[in-house]
Amino acid sequence: MNVIQAVKLYITRMTEESGPGMKVILMDKETTSIVSMVFSQSEILQKEVYLFERIDSHSKWDNMKHMKCIVFVRPTSENISLLSRELRYPKYGVYFIYFSNVISKADIKTLAECDEQETVREVQEVFADYLAVDRHLFSFNIVGCLQGRSWNPHHLQRCAQGLLALLLSVKRRAVVRYEAASEPCARLAERVRDLLRREAVLIDNNIPFNGEIPTPQLLIIDRRDDPVTPLLNQWTYQAMVHELLTINNNRVSLAHLPDVHKDFKEVVLSSEQDEFYAKASIIVIGDLLYSSSPGYKCPLISKGLVLHGEGSYKSHRIYLFKTIITVFSIAIV
Repeated sequence: MNVIQAVKLYITRMTEESGPGMKVILMDKETTSIVSMVFSQSEILQKEVYLFERIDSHSKWDNMKHMKCIVFVRPTSENISLLSRELRYPKYGVYFIYFSNVISKADIKTLAECDEQETVREVQEVFADYLAVDRHLFSFNIVGCLQGRSWNPHHLQRCAQGLLALLLSVKRRAVVRYEAASEPCARLAERVRDLLRREAVLIDNNIPFNGEIPTPQLLIIDRRDDPVTPLLNQWTYQAMVHELLTINNNRVSLAHLPDVHKDFKEVVLSSEQDEFYAKASIIVIGDLLYSSSPGYKCPLISKGLVLHGEGSYKSHRIYLFKTIITVFSIAIV
């Protein structure tokens, strides 16, 4: 169950179904992050996507009827309203519309009524409604989902929809289990159960029964039941970069560090795009820096690079290691 691969397959399918020719991809704030987490700009350019637009932007572009528009947005009321406006006054030749989750028939009817010029060629549901952080790690990028001890209603619905999309994207039927003593866990489990029942036909059409594959369990647990783990210091490469510099959507800002080369003000840390990071992310920093194992030896040592001085701008890893080594050296003194 590789969530990065699942999202990539959906986006690749969008670009292929629109056919050859110049394309623009129209996204909202959330789907922009979903796409950028799994594809670099150079990779998406290879799929003939030459322009990236936000559906909520009010920029004045000339009509570009020669371009095909791939719309990839969440099925929210705000996006339906913005997309309706776009279809009334289309800037592009044809539109291929993909929603990241289930869309209601009423919303489809609204869009159909706005498409007076008949520019829409496809309307589909794809289930890439989460941020694929790593192969086996995803996020909904929600900060503060509770109001006191109760759910924020909007965030509750967002989490339930995201979990439904996850199961549909990896094509797995799951048994939902939750922490019985936790009211937030119980409410989320109930909302997921309701969605699974409501979309039973969709699930049957997308996830065939296979008795040979064990049924996975969707465990919903309360972070408050384990107050110790967040207090522990993890000394792995990934954990220390996040602790000291903060990894946000697989990106690290180095702009506040002294003498950072202009090309490395913000860098991408992705196991899909960085082979070193894929191997080193869960290795203890001491082993990473000083191990003699060829597979894990620090590239700054094996390539004869130094952590300062002439030529230190050649890799963003130098700035990461300089920051980590400073703290690591203090800790072991």
